[in-house]
Amino acid sequence: MIGVNLSRWTLSYFAAALFALVVAQGLMVAGYGFPTADLRAPETLVLVHLVTIGWLSLLLCGALFQFVPVLVAHGLYSDTLPLPALVFLVAGLLFLLAGFLQLADVFSGGPTLFFLAAILLTGGFLIVIYNLGRTLWAARPLSLPARFVAIALGALGMTVFLGVIYTLTLGAALNSGALTALTGPTLPLHVIGGLCGWLSFAAIGVSYRLLAMFMLAPELDGWRPHTGFWLGTAALSIALLGGPACLYLRGSITPALVLSGILGLAALGLYGADSVHLYRARKRRIIELNSQMAALALASLGAVVLLGLVFLGFGLFEEQIGAIVFLAAFGWLTGLGLAKLYKIVAFLTWLECYGPVLGKTVTPRVQDLVVESRARRWFILYYLSVWAATAALLISSPIVFRFSAAIMLLATLAIILELVRARRLADVVENLRFPAGVVRPYLLLSSAETK
Repeated sequence: MIGVNLSRWTLSYFAAALFALVVAQGLMVAGYGFPTADLRAPETLVLVHLVTIGWLSLLLCGALFQFVPVLVAHGLYSDTLPLPALVFLVAGLLFLLAGFLQLADVFSGGPTLFFLAAILLTGGFLIVIYNLGRTLWAARPLSLPARFVAIALGALGMTVFLGVIYTLTLGAALNSGALTALTGPTLPLHVIGGLCGWLSFAAIGVSYRLLAMFMLAPELDGWRPHTGFWLGTAALSIALLGGPACLYLRGSITPALVLSGILGLAALGLYGADSVHLYRARKRRIIELNSQMAALALASLGAVVLLGLVFLGFGLFEEQIGAIVFLAAFGWLTGLGLAKLYKIVAFLTWLECYGPVLGKTVTPRVQDLVVESRARRWFILYYLSVWAATAALLISSPIVFRFSAAIMLLATLAIILELVRARRLADVVENLRFPAGVVRPYLLLSSAETK
């Protein structure tokens, strides 16, 4: 990656995302939203969208602006569009949260909050889809990881479409009977499109490349990852396209959900097998902390699947859906996100600072920007607290959940501090920190190039 462009605003996306994560965890510690409130209560919707849009989506957008060009060996279509996209997404999220707070009777107002939220969020996500879509289109034929991202962008588009319908309906700005009829029955599709299609499918695609790159493992391109891709694509297509069709033709989306679930489980099984193969086939015998912690995220994903199947078998799936979604959001997606952020921030900082002088002077290694022994305890504490919080939800113990969320928050803040230290080069030995030609990097911005 020496000589490639760095996405100028990627670190700004990361900072905004981490801020949203901390706020969401703080609200959980305070007992705001689920499990104290109902899953569909406005307070819970505040939490859900802080996590899915504010944390996970901003994190993924920032990462994709940097790594899609790496996946396709082609420059990002526009280096200027990420900034307006970020402004639109943050502003839209704020209006959306304000609308939910209005529904919770925190303050009174008119329907314009939801209308503005719909306009801004749609605009922000469309800019993201357009910028990344044009980048992928110009780099055809696409590698397997890039195809995962392409499908994820399609799922994002459908998720946004359904979200706009819900938002305008809540704001009393939508009078179409055909569209408002979608708001209740298609809520599972909105969740599937967001968590499974957009966030998980893109994370899977990027993880194929990052796991191989960071562990020095051969990139997978055989029948198994390709079969997993097509099974996952079919599952998402059946859910997000077949679901609404079933709703209008038969009055129920259940057939689409069942078939989609079967195909999705098969795809996840193949992805799990691929992940195990990457760990076993790696050339780096002692793997770095980010890859170790990514394994715990993958284990959490396996636990999500196992719990889902068990509760389905016992007819308790709807009763325990909150715990399952929580583990998927915080054990799988957030765990993987924090683990990879720990490497990505150090890696991008190293590229920006030392890439231009590599070969001209003595420079530190990427791993010299971090202290893994210090960070390991916080990552382990984070995962233990997530699993404890999941157990608390399963046994319906809000007090234990809030205590576990407090530990989650503590661990998250400590991990964020590790990211800041890496960005500030605080742990690089003094005589290697600023050789000739190296300047202190900005905390929230990257320079345009590493040449």
